[in-house]
Amino acid sequence: MKSVRSWKNHNILPGFGLSLGFTMMYLGILVLLPLSMVFINTSSMGWQAFWQAITEPRVLASYRLSFGAAIIAASINAVFGLLIAWVLVRYHFPGKRIIDGLVDLPFALPTAVAGIALTTLYTTNGWIGQYLEVFGIRIAFTPLGVIVALTFIGLPFVVRMVQPVLQGIEKELEEASACLGANRLQTFSKIIFPTVLPALLTGFALAFARALGEYGSVVFISGNLPMQTEITPLLIMTKLEQFDYAGATALAAVMLIISFFMLLFINILQWWSQRRQLS
Repeated sequence: MKSVRSWKNHNILPGFGLSLGFTMMYLGILVLLPLSMVFINTSSMGWQAFWQAITEPRVLASYRLSFGAAIIAASINAVFGLLIAWVLVRYHFPGKRIIDGLVDLPFALPTAVAGIALTTLYTTNGWIGQYLEVFGIRIAFTPLGVIVALTFIGLPFVVRMVQPVLQGIEKELEEASACLGANRLQTFSKIIFPTVLPALLTGFALAFARALGEYGSVVFISGNLPMQTEITPLLIMTKLEQFDYAGATALAAVMLIISFFMLLFINILQWWSQRRQLS
């Protein structure tokens, strides 16, 4: 009995106090300290100068493009990411491992390389763009090109979040649903989708956050036209090159605050869906 108690009290890793101390120090140095510097540098501006910097027409246009394109790209990835994860989990076919590996390609590929490749494909004389041009569809150097780039870099987040959940769903539940007279749509909507919804929302949030801060793959395909295809991260880089550090941190602070509240809202939805599923 004593040996069992001593084994339970013995932890391989350090105790809670020491582990918590290292955790807080690690997060403080890598996360909290850099983020706090954004607000410290912004505080050097007066309120009037801050408001003027973040409400310029050019800046507001970049907000609309950055957040709008990020939401659209994350929504597209939520739909097709779920479909890809379903195919990879439920079906066996030649080349499945290759396709499974290709999902992670946006993680390993440098963003600048992705931007150049996408621009080459979707320009008016590119392999894909030349055929779309016949129908009057232009992707490169338009807001649509920004959405394509953000969709490309955000796909793995949804697939990798949903895939393990689909693997854990027991097929006996689907068989029982079919035996009770439910059709495929009812089985998916009542059994499968509620189970994967929390993971799907998490993948959506990660894809959205990744798209919101993306720079390398977008800067090439967007064309960087002011008031049209200029994203907020590019404006921040422009202000830094002009040594306007206060203006750059002002835009970064706005992006950070809006992103925080949007991610908080998504996490609340995720918590609500999990609670509803348990109840």
